[in-house]
Amino acid sequence: MDKTQIRARHWERTRRLTAILLLAWLATGFCAAFFARELAGLSVFGWPLSFYLAAQGASLVYLTILAVYAWRMRKLDRAAAAATEPRA
Repeated sequence: MDKTQIRARHWERTRRLTAILLLAWLATGFCAAFFARELAGLSVFGWPLSFYLAAQGASLVYLTILAVYAWRMRKLDRAAAAATEPRA
């Protein structure tokens, strides 16, 4: 596989990962706000679930999204770099 194909494959995987994680981010933000009334009836540790999601849950999901992005991109970048290095 030549360098152009490797780069194209790398960017395809990067765009796919970014799109998936952006959809997760959008779903988290949208669901916490859209279903707040329905979630208010449920409680976690004495607090309404909607409050918990807005105050803690969404932030934890966003942090997880960042961690997954950093971890996966490191693997993708290393794999692309290894594939483009000349072999002895």
